[in-house]
Amino acid sequence: MEEKNDIREINARQFFPAIVKMRTEKWRLVQICATSVEGGCEMSYSFCRGYDMRTYRFVAYGDEEVASITQIYPCAFLQENEAKELFGVNITHIKPDYKDKLYRIEEETPFKEKE
Repeated sequence: MEEKNDIREINARQFFPAIVKMRTEKWRLVQICATSVEGGCEMSYSFCRGYDMRTYRFVAYGDEEVASITQIYPCAFLQENEAKELFGVNITHIKPDYKDKLYRIEEETPFKEKE
């Protein structure tokens, strides 16, 4: 059996429908990664099923809203709160939303690209 590992570039509008599809196909969430890029934040959501891994990647520009996936994958709440607090990603409707109090840090969004 050959394992598959693919990264799929999508846009923010395609994101939520892709996540719903992953859930219905029984993929499990394994990680969410945020990194600063010019003009926004690159978000990577990785899923596994068996020995296959699929990552959906998109850039959230500026204050563009990104829908939380916690209603589909409740375990995403920590990583989404982290991306919101450290990188300034505008993730909406996180359950629970720590409201930038996940970490005890003094600087607001320390990893967000400064202008």
